[in-house]
Amino acid sequence: MDVCWRYIPAARNSYAALYAACEKEGFVLRPVDTPQGDVTCYSLNSLNAHQYIPEMKRAPCITIAGGPHATACYAEIASIADYVVVGEGEYTLPALLASIENGSPLPRGVATRESYSCADTCVRLDAFPAFSRMKGYIEISRGCPHACTYCQTPRIFGPAMRHRSIDAIVGAARKFRDARFVTPNALAYGSDGIHPRLDKVRSLLSALRYPGQKIWFGTFPSEVRPEWITEEALDLVTTYCSNRRLHFGAQSGSNRVLSMLQRGHTVEDAERAIDLIVDAGLTPVVDFIVGLPCETEEDQEMTAAFIRWTASRGQVHVHRFIPLPGTPLAGLPPRPLIPGLESLLGNLALKGKLTGTWRDRTKSFF
Repeated sequence: MDVCWRYIPAARNSYAALYAACEKEGFVLRPVDTPQGDVTCYSLNSLNAHQYIPEMKRAPCITIAGGPHATACYAEIASIADYVVVGEGEYTLPALLASIENGSPLPRGVATRESYSCADTCVRLDAFPAFSRMKGYIEISRGCPHACTYCQTPRIFGPAMRHRSIDAIVGAARKFRDARFVTPNALAYGSDGIHPRLDKVRSLLSALRYPGQKIWFGTFPSEVRPEWITEEALDLVTTYCSNRRLHFGAQSGSNRVLSMLQRGHTVEDAERAIDLIVDAGLTPVVDFIVGLPCETEEDQEMTAAFIRWTASRGQVHVHRFIPLPGTPLAGLPPRPLIPGLESLLGNLALKGKLTGTWRDRTKSFF
């Protein structure tokens, strides 16, 4: 059976992971720019889904959709695609492909126009390679115990953190000169995501040391949480890692907003983290979300002040609130930005202190 993968830049890492999982079961996901072969697979997020839905409707082959948007809107996507993989795909996608090829019953975790059966297991990361011939970032942890109201991660992967073993991570890292990791909180490696286990982080980072290898930890494509940033944690980064930046999410300058978002930290935690990072000789890169539905003008003024202060100490990354499906804030439109905040973001961007986008991207939703 000729199985193709619709190449979408935003889903590169999903492709790497699922290529490896399917390859184990004898299916090679051939990358394509248009649907073809016997089956074409798509991984969709909520910003790009509208670009590929018309193509899927016209596809001359069987179509399988997965990814965060398909998971959150599986009934809607199942009216367009032949099959929808809901949630994690490492086990479900190759099992579905075998079902299509052999005519056997569908595995759990697959939705169609007629039916859906929820998956009753979760993926053990060590059961699947991080990548094979199609290289990707190394996912070291999955799941998140924090229930931030704008985030899809705990809704898709669950609240319990799962970790890839140190041996498996080291084996994958040896295939790169620059090893980068995927995790919702790099400093939570080996822990339950609530209580730090820096001994586990130290064991991982010390095992990753290898001549000529560079380790990028707590920076793109992952980050850390502000309340996890301590002198001991920063000592691990400066001792073992190559990155001179540390990336974390502050999200708002208002404690009222942070509480409503269920972030689990305060503005003061974020301020303390920035000071500690700077004192350690690193540059903080701090995420903010603007235009949150629960913001008042006063909240936006506090966020503007915090962004201004942060930019004087490091780098700022800003994006406008996106009402992601499957989250408690789904369906709520972004709040307009006050002129002072919008002007500040533009000025900081011109000075090279700020990246991201704060314009309304929900117009691209279908």
